[in-house]
Amino acid sequence: MSDKFENKAEELGGKAKEATGKVTDNERLEAEGKMDQSKANLKQAGENVKDAFK
Repeated sequence: MSDKFENKAEELGGKAKEATGKVTDNERLEAEGKMDQSKANLKQAGENVKDAFK
C-alpha cells in the first residue's frame, strides 16, 4: 500500500515541478516534472497489474 502513496507523491511532485517550470519559463524543470509524472504513472500501472493478480 505504501508504494501507491509513494507513486502518488512522486506524481504530485512532478506536477509541482512542471508548474514551476512553466511559471519560471524553465524548460528543463518543466521536462523533469513531466518525466517524474510519467515514471510515477508507470509504477502505478505496475501496482495495478500486481493487484489484479492477487
